Amino acid sequence: MSSDASARPEEPARPSVCVIPVARRGGRGDAGARSIERALAGTPGVHDADVSFRTGTVRISYDAEAVTEDALERLVRDHDVPVTDGPASEGADAGTGTDLRREVVFTALALVGMGVGLATGWLDGPRALAWLGYGAAYAFGGWYGLRGAVETLRHRAVDIDLLMIVAALGALSIGAPFEGAMLLFLFSLSNTLQHYAIGRSRRAIESLVEMRPESARVIRDGSETAVPIDEVAVGDVFVVRPGDRVPLDGVVVAGESAVDQASLTGESMPVAKGPGDEVFAGTINEGGSLEIETTRRAHESAITRLIHMVERAQSEKAPTQRLIDRLEQPYVLGVFGLTVAAVAVPLSLGSEFTGAFYRAMTLMVAASPCAVIISTPAAVLSAIASGGRQGVLFKGGEHVEAAATVDAVAFDKTGTLTRGDTELTDVLVRDGAEGESDLLALAAAVQGRSEHHLARATVRAAEDRALDVPEARDFRAVAGKGVRAAVGDGTVHIGNRSYVETVLDGTVEGLDRGLERLAALESEGKTSVLVVRETDGTARVLGWLAYTDTLRPGAAEMVADLRSLGVERILMLTGDNERVARRIGEAVGIDEVRAELLPEEKVATVEELATRYDTVAMVGDGVNDAPALATADLGIAMGGAGTDVALETADVVLMGDDLGKIPYVLGLGRRTRRTLTVNLAVAFGAIALMVGAILLRGIPLPLAVVGHEGSTVLVSLNGLRLLAYR
Repeated sequence: MSSDASARPEEPARPSVCVIPVARRGGRGDAGARSIERALAGTPGVHDADVSFRTGTVRISYDAEAVTEDALERLVRDHDVPVTDGPASEGADAGTGTDLRREVVFTALALVGMGVGLATGWLDGPRALAWLGYGAAYAFGGWYGLRGAVETLRHRAVDIDLLMIVAALGALSIGAPFEGAMLLFLFSLSNTLQHYAIGRSRRAIESLVEMRPESARVIRDGSETAVPIDEVAVGDVFVVRPGDRVPLDGVVVAGESAVDQASLTGESMPVAKGPGDEVFAGTINEGGSLEIETTRRAHESAITRLIHMVERAQSEKAPTQRLIDRLEQPYVLGVFGLTVAAVAVPLSLGSEFTGAFYRAMTLMVAASPCAVIISTPAAVLSAIASGGRQGVLFKGGEHVEAAATVDAVAFDKTGTLTRGDTELTDVLVRDGAEGESDLLALAAAVQGRSEHHLARATVRAAEDRALDVPEARDFRAVAGKGVRAAVGDGTVHIGNRSYVETVLDGTVEGLDRGLERLAALESEGKTSVLVVRETDGTARVLGWLAYTDTLRPGAAEMVADLRSLGVERILMLTGDNERVARRIGEAVGIDEVRAELLPEEKVATVEELATRYDTVAMVGDGVNDAPALATADLGIAMGGAGTDVALETADVVLMGDDLGKIPYVLGLGRRTRRTLTVNLAVAFGAIALMVGAILLRGIPLPLAVVGHEGSTVLVSLNGLRLLAYR
């Protein structure tokens, strides 16, 4: 018998994560966030901190036993960071709220002011009117940038907002107000488009929040009563009519219908539901009326957990973004140094101040890294949102990048490559032992204490036959081998060959015959176990149980798709016996099958693969495979809508059980990497081209402004293309 949930190895401890919504700054720089991150990371109990004023979030990884979320929020406030009310999905601007509308208005006023100043100059109008127009352009176009620059200076740092403000003021000081106004208008415009792009990718959270009904029709005293979902208790029964969204997670107790789960799991077709089937909050009831018993409170439902996971994912920075953020301040200081040199060197050679200063301001604008800084979040956040629409949850930007480089994938068998709905097919009694029903009743008594899929199949078979199952005591499980318990005046053991050889180290009557039968059943592709009774120190084989599991549809096609994506090695790791595992592996097209593995041996195998391949992904059901999922470079859990461990352990959660989503994960990662490469090439290429042209030939400031802001807008829009990835 493969590993048992009751004897599951302890999962690697993971730090807690909280996301604190903060006021988003209208500027583009984020350099001041680095000093706050360092201060937070130096707090006892805090492992790591990510601060982003662009997205309006502070993400803190911490030890829950050492510090509380309330203490962390107070700590953020102590660093003069305004914390907003409500969850991150509501408190931080999502790119469509009041702040964005205000930015649009300010940008429009900056354009009007610039136009008034330019038109007045062309028409030889009153100078006061021209200066009034340019003043409006400077005030409205530079408002958010100035505010961001001041906030950053308060933390003793400099950023690109300060670069733009200094460049605009420099243009004004040498009598080029139009150039400065144009710079600030385009800076404000591209800043607004940038926030819109980030907001588009953050709408995944808003759409999830809207999926939660505010009330449920609970049956109380024989009638339906509308009750706020927060007041519905576990065990309450509520009614869902055709066309309604399911308000809470639960189990159907009456009625039959088809439920559209696409919004949560990405499944394209409605799923039939009847008594005993699980349903999830946020899904849509299409056909008949259902009565559902609540199994989780509102704050514990699958949709609520998904919302929190998406919030955390969008607040976690990708490695490329972390690198760029670290380099922002030294790069900005370097640009300031280059600007000073561009003024000082020509002056020392006898050049005119105005010309040298104008060229220096042009150089400052051209070398500013705005497009570089926005290139990564525009792409990664769009990828996370795109995955969410398909029922694929990335837990952070770093996992999107990891998916791009996966070259080896290890699969669990049961519940992953196979459906996991194991059925008991054979109950075979040894000559001279109890009858078939007695054997099955004894097995159900012992396995009724286990959570393993084989045990559940045995218990279901006993229930279907309405057998009288005796009471079992002193249950014990040996991971990956079998289980035992006291029943009547003896101990009943149920396990595989390894269990009998290691746990029952004495003589077992009928063992040779039992092992022969196990081999015969396994040759038929069935998982089989021995049932042994031990009484007064004497053990004898009572019989054999055999089980089968069905392969998931599309498993072979999925493996072929992985190969087409460039995956070099595909393995199956299972606790099942060698023969059964090899039959499944051959049917799917697996390169290598490793069977009869204990959970710790799966971990060792993943570690071994990591020494041979750059990035190793592990795909499992998130329960017995949790240690291996945590060990892999990329852990992918199947069926997260109903699996708590999957949501906690894996790096990527497939909210449905569609194997086709695994190539999608790797394909999206690879597409994101290509998008990042293009974005960074455009951003650095524009800087290099303009700086070279300025130093060699000289270009006017307006052209540098258009090139600088144009590249920023271009990389933002290119990142948004990932929202349409299928």
